[in-house]
Amino acid sequence: MTTTAPTADHLTHFDATGQAHMVDVGAKQDTHRVAVAAGTIRMKPETLALITSGSAKKGDVIGIARIAAIMASKRTSDLVPLCHPLPITRVAVDFEIDAAANSVHCRAQVETIGKTGVEMEALTAVQVGLLTVYDMCKAVDRGMVMTDVRVMEKHGGKSGDWTADIDA
Repeated sequence: MTTTAPTADHLTHFDATGQAHMVDVGAKQDTHRVAVAAGTIRMKPETLALITSGSAKKGDVIGIARIAAIMASKRTSDLVPLCHPLPITRVAVDFEIDAAANSVHCRAQVETIGKTGVEMEALTAVQVGLLTVYDMCKAVDRGMVMTDVRVMEKHGGKSGDWTADIDA
């Protein structure tokens, strides 16, 4: 079977007949691949105060969210049907408190040496990290909003480096 490089109007997870399939990455070279994703959860000021004071009823919200994000990155192929299981070599998750915006920002960097990128793993880490913040604080603030989850940059592979437009 012959494959062609994807074009702007070609979705790689569908074959020539429109059937979903897992992309064949067997012929690709192993390279060091890195992806960074980020997102935000907005909340009431008093909810943010509970998080920053460490007095949330369920414990250390940020610490637990960090572990959840790391664990989630490793389970991405179990959650996203056509995602390849990858040997992740590094996951770093950082949370930043933004008191002025009553928000917590999450940033995840995921790395591997392999045949396909780790963008999905970075996105999964961020989303589950934010979901964990929500879960731990929902008793006092069910109106929290998760927003702006996106890939910020990726490095490695045939397509090389990519960085998001700041205004996107």
